[in-house]
Amino acid sequence: MYKKLGLVLILLFSLFGCGQPTAQGKLQKVGLLVPETIDDQVWGTKGYMGLLKIQSELKVDVFYKEGVNNESEIRAAIDEFKQNDVNLVFGHGSEYANFFNTISSEYPDIHFVLFNGKADGKNVTSLNFKSNAMGFFGGMVAGEMSKSDKVGVLAAFEWQPEVDGFFEGAYYQNENVHVEIQYVQDWNDTSIAIPLLNEMIKNGVDIVYVAGDGYNVSVIERLKEEGLYAIGFVSDQSDLGKGTVLTSTVQHVDVLYEVVANSFNKGELESGELFFDFQDGVISLGKFSPLVDKEFQASLKDQIEEYKKTGLLPNQL
Repeated sequence: MYKKLGLVLILLFSLFGCGQPTAQGKLQKVGLLVPETIDDQVWGTKGYMGLLKIQSELKVDVFYKEGVNNESEIRAAIDEFKQNDVNLVFGHGSEYANFFNTISSEYPDIHFVLFNGKADGKNVTSLNFKSNAMGFFGGMVAGEMSKSDKVGVLAAFEWQPEVDGFFEGAYYQNENVHVEIQYVQDWNDTSIAIPLLNEMIKNGVDIVYVAGDGYNVSVIERLKEEGLYAIGFVSDQSDLGKGTVLTSTVQHVDVLYEVVANSFNKGELESGELFFDFQDGVISLGKFSPLVDKEFQASLKDQIEEYKKTGLLPNQL
């Protein structure tokens, strides 16, 4: 279903936003395409929250469509957005790269933004999280906290930089640790993720980095049942259990959306591939479980600050 956000929030703005002028610039209206759902509590939800931030801060109408994951649906959505004077479109994932690159020249008045993909064309931008470092620091937590010296990564795809980062961080913190890595080959497929998790549990893994989207909540709940532990992903997932989620590697997609929209509004958004890391304020670790030693937490925070200053991970110093 095609959805326009605005009526309730516009009413709220009329009540509480008096005296706040509408942002003036290139930005007219904003559209968001999500391949699955905005209700996954991870990636899709982050995109939706980013859209709300843009609406709130820049006072523009925003639109979104869920479950848009093939060429005909994407083109139909873009045509609808165009009819509604949308001139900034976020494709919330790498799956939009090929199509945005192909059609961008047909829509010269729309700027297309995607994640983690190649960007061709004057009006296409790819946003890329440099996620090796966040994986490294998450791995340090796992290496420190594992009692069995066996930790795991349940990732979606082999190309995720945070997977190698997690392995390196866990080994840096605990040279005796063994890291088991499994790939779901899908961001959301719980039916594949849970059997892989069960195999990890059988192998003695006591901490799992749940580096996916739609299957994260189910995996963390399963770990909770077994009295085991998780490192959350994308969102701060401490609300799923402070005794289970030791910390999370958080990508502040909502903040990045607002940054990009402001940049576009000022006429400053660059085409091509842009990269973001801890230093840009859009990646962090989430809340720590009370199970994680305070002294270790303080040391880790210091090492993250050092990374922000130098760009060097602890194993590179």
